[in-house]
Amino acid sequence: MSQAGPILFVSNAERPALVAALDEARLFPVIDTDWASAARAVEQVQPAAVLAAMHGGHEPYLAPLARKIADQSPYLPFVALDAPGALPPNALPFASRGGQPDRLSARLRAALRVRTLHSTVLRRLPEAKVALPEGDPSRDATVLLIGRGAAYPALSVALGERVGVVGALSIEAAAKHLNTRDIDGVVLAEGFTARVTDAFLTVLAEDTRFRTLPVVVTAHQLVQSYDLPNLELIVGEPAKVAANALPLIRQHAMEAQLSRTLRSIDAGGWLDPRSGLLTTEAFARDFAKAVEQALARGGGLSVARFAFDPNNPRAQLDAARILSRLMRQMDFGAAQKDGSVIVVFAETDFRTAHMIARRLSAVMRHTSNGKHEMRSDPVVSVDSLSPSDTARSLLARLSADASRAAS
Repeated sequence: MSQAGPILFVSNAERPALVAALDEARLFPVIDTDWASAARAVEQVQPAAVLAAMHGGHEPYLAPLARKIADQSPYLPFVALDAPGALPPNALPFASRGGQPDRLSARLRAALRVRTLHSTVLRRLPEAKVALPEGDPSRDATVLLIGRGAAYPALSVALGERVGVVGALSIEAAAKHLNTRDIDGVVLAEGFTARVTDAFLTVLAEDTRFRTLPVVVTAHQLVQSYDLPNLELIVGEPAKVAANALPLIRQHAMEAQLSRTLRSIDAGGWLDPRSGLLTTEAFARDFAKAVEQALARGGGLSVARFAFDPNNPRAQLDAARILSRLMRQMDFGAAQKDGSVIVVFAETDFRTAHMIARRLSAVMRHTSNGKHEMRSDPVVSVDSLSPSDTARSLLARLSADASRAAS
């Protein structure tokens, strides 16, 4: 992959062999600077990525450099080599583990793809009435925590203070979550043998859907190298594991956010970049048209409403993302301003719609926030179009059904 700019390497010592190999391969031209000059070098060099060696003497400069990098646009990857402690939120951890320049090259390539995606979105934004979602992408991230040892509860809380957490006590349960949800990172904790860990990582590496997924292993040495550019071994207290895993998770959440924004641009701005479902305006337009056509042609049409605790706004977002992933192509939906999510099932009778809604609801119930112990338990109401209905009357009846179910 070519990139508009070199790699800036920050260190107070000579280049390690790991970084020298990048330059020698002529894939990533490397420019050196010391820590005292690093922030100024970011402005002057305009690098495509920044590598920094955490070998001492960096402490006074790390936070200002991280802020400088975070202010750059498009996204500027920042990779921290062999960091001994907790990292800034935008510094991707990388443990050299005795060399492996191919692994560092893969980490850089994965990060540069996010940078390229960001550049593409910024270039195309004027084409449609679409705005990039504001705020930290990690606030909407979901992490899959797999484990069953003593550290599992503490890891759940440490991660839950920063992101949404889906827990799995077995590899089988984890596989189901990976297939039904948008996951921004996996933390594989203790409770599994080295052979099970190896098999799990091998399966992830062989599936192109998960190849760039951040995967953090906390309990085993890695027995081999895997084709997983964002795989990292992080050991220590749960708070340290969560803090150093967060930059990788944030980068994946940003990539997913940018991908949804690009789809929204392609759809003329009618998709919500945050949820992946229709905007409320597009939903109202399509729903009115679907009701009109169903009444004219005599086809079936059903609607489901998933209502959530208003004190847990994250639940609505999780549900919307699940629905955008699992809905049939003929169906459509939108997150509503009252905190609910409404889905329209085309050519579907009440019984079938009720069965589909129950299955979707079951998937939603597994997300919790480790800090507040909130779960995503929706109140579900389902209704079907009758000959005397209008779009407004059907939605009004659905909301009334939901109010009775919640009381």
